[in-house]
Amino acid sequence: MDDPAAPLSNNQPAPRTPSSSSSQLNPPPAVPRTPQALQSLAPSRHIDRMINSNHHQSPSRTIYSDRFIPSRSGSNFALFDISNTPAEGRDDSSSAYATLLRAALFGPDAAGVVPPATPDKRNLIQINPPSPNIFRFKTETRRSMHSLSPFGFDDVVTGVHHSPVKAPRKVPRSPYKVLDAPALQDDFYLNLVDWSSHNVLAVGLGNCVYLWNACSSKVTKLCDLGIDDSVCSVGWAQRGTHLAVGTSNGKVQIWDASRCRRIRTMEGHRLRIGALAWSSSMLSSGSRDKSILQRDIRAQEDFVSKLSGHKSEVCGLKWSYDNRELASGGNDNRLFVWNQHSTQPVLKYCEHTAAVKAIAWSPHLHGLLASGGGTADRCIRFWNTTTNSHLSCMDTGSQVCNLVWSKNVNELVSTHGYSQNQIIVWRYPTMSKLATLTGHTYRVLYLAISPDGQTIVTGAGDETLRFWNVFPSPKSQNTESEIGASSLGRTVIR
Repeated sequence: MDDPAAPLSNNQPAPRTPSSSSSQLNPPPAVPRTPQALQSLAPSRHIDRMINSNHHQSPSRTIYSDRFIPSRSGSNFALFDISNTPAEGRDDSSSAYATLLRAALFGPDAAGVVPPATPDKRNLIQINPPSPNIFRFKTETRRSMHSLSPFGFDDVVTGVHHSPVKAPRKVPRSPYKVLDAPALQDDFYLNLVDWSSHNVLAVGLGNCVYLWNACSSKVTKLCDLGIDDSVCSVGWAQRGTHLAVGTSNGKVQIWDASRCRRIRTMEGHRLRIGALAWSSSMLSSGSRDKSILQRDIRAQEDFVSKLSGHKSEVCGLKWSYDNRELASGGNDNRLFVWNQHSTQPVLKYCEHTAAVKAIAWSPHLHGLLASGGGTADRCIRFWNTTTNSHLSCMDTGSQVCNLVWSKNVNELVSTHGYSQNQIIVWRYPTMSKLATLTGHTYRVLYLAISPDGQTIVTGAGDETLRFWNVFPSPKSQNTESEIGASSLGRTVIR
């Protein structure tokens, strides 16, 4: 941002009186000049020199004033045979005064200090090209705020401290905790990890669901579907302790995690359910049968409406923070947006060239949606669903498996697969990388964020869950989080 222009009094010399102005011109020989006049004018000239000796010119662009102020340094006095050279002997007559003035202002030790010399005006006149005018408009120079200080920009003065430049936030490059997760599937189209508002992590391992309490590190086995079924997706309700479990048989089970009891089982899909999303008491489920079912867990019916539009498996589902819009991604490379009552998509985005599993709504700007494509696409795209516009695209260089937005700062995290298996923290909207985290040996398919918004957990086909401190706390965005510092180590989730 450009610095504001300094006041006129800081950039332009004060207009001189006729007597002081005439001191800069040598009169014709016929006009006598008395020594008393020279001595009376010398002090003001040297005071001006002392005041302007530390003036720091900035090499920035020139701005022309709207006032006609003569600039004697650029004036062409030769047109009238007028010399601009100071009278000889003036420096000798006033040097004693300047020495006494310095001694009075700065003490007797400063009497012998020679002040910085000002540029010779004769040299300035020779540099300027000849002009047909004796006077020209005075120009002023836009200066930085540092140049307004009596000390130069590069000067080191004792007792003067410039404001330090804010250092970029440091993101720890290693996970603070690692959990072994045996039988965690390496399947791009599944969603097997979710973190509840009560700080409990749900993980689908094979045909079982396990709960890990982040406060006590206690592991609880919630359910076992049997050898004929397997867990394909898990999703916590926004509030409370209800957990939805999508199965390979096309059923949705609702569990009360606080009592480890199943509340109900809902049918409707013919094939596996790989995506779940809650909106208050409404639950959306996406299946390999290409459909999305809207379920009200308070109603007796298994589902209240069916959304059709995708031509392949639905692998991504996310409700907006205001619960008005549902975004869905599929293996048909399509991203659709639905409202609360539609059975057909109200917005269709077809720019991705691979499956769209990674979907995230911004908690900071209404209608801002991020989506990521698979191996053949590798891009994160941003959309404004309010204006139905494509905002930007970032090629990440590898398969985008998941996205999550920070609620504390305007940043987001993406997890990747082929070929680097990395985790990237981005600053939005510049999409500059704050950190690139590595450690997983398989593609990072699963991602969830803690309820305080500071920690993420990632899961991969290497059968590990890794916990990372990536975002600042909502109260202090510049302090490093210490979550989990006392729980370093590696344990098994079951």
